Amino acid sequence: MKTLPLSFEFFPPKTPEGADKLRAVRQKLYAHQPEFCSVTFGAGGSTQEGTFAAVAEIQAEGVPAASHFSCIGATQAGVRAQLAQLQAMGVKRLVALRGDLPSGYGAGGQFHYASDLVAFIRAETGDAFHIEVAAYPETHPQARSPQADLQAFATKVKAGANSAITQYFFNSDAYFRFVDDAYALGVDVPVVPGIMPILGSSQLLRFSDACGAEIPRWIRLRLQAYGDDTASIKAFGLDVVTDLCDQLVTAGVPGLHFYTMNQSQAVGEIIGRLQGR
Repeated sequence: MKTLPLSFEFFPPKTPEGADKLRAVRQKLYAHQPEFCSVTFGAGGSTQEGTFAAVAEIQAEGVPAASHFSCIGATQAGVRAQLAQLQAMGVKRLVALRGDLPSGYGAGGQFHYASDLVAFIRAETGDAFHIEVAAYPETHPQARSPQADLQAFATKVKAGANSAITQYFFNSDAYFRFVDDAYALGVDVPVVPGIMPILGSSQLLRFSDACGAEIPRWIRLRLQAYGDDTASIKAFGLDVVTDLCDQLVTAGVPGLHFYTMNQSQAVGEIIGRLQGR
């Protein structure tokens, strides 16, 4: 595999044991020299403290960290204060998202779309941050239509995004078609594919149903056929996801962004296999 920018996503641990485990996971993945590591944000900013703490640790470990930054329910004053905090921490990269509404949470705040947040960050901080936005090759589950979703993506880019990371997918054609369509709308930033290792069956099926990522029927049936045989699921998953990454790398994607689920083994094995090809 030719040298390709890699990045890894983590979620903020909820316990001291989880924090210790994540530190060990990060050290293993740092061996692959990531361009940056991102840390997710809970619905309505519910994990902000944990997110910023993990971001600070990654920065202290000498790796550029990107904080996820969601704007549902946020105020301009609150976002301004958080941006100042991140700048003081030396953070240079943000993943700007609308974010999901927590259950029972009214649609409040001064930002309605991620494009509003991107425009505000640019107006407030100039070029202080490299801004990533989300892209949905298989269409955002709440979008009115694929075309409306593409237009929303183009609007985020025009508001000032530097690059994009996609929702995970298992069908490379969906990614290639999305990028072609986005570029036809005037998008001119790198669109990095998001990669989800297959670590188990039920969690992946649940995640995918919730976020609108399609699991092709042949993969779904194979996973269901393995039942509780986790060794077979993991071996099959490694083959499927490595082949997907191989197609993407061969086609010249600008990087790979791994949703690690705070685990290192599968990601490390996929990268190792790619480097051997």
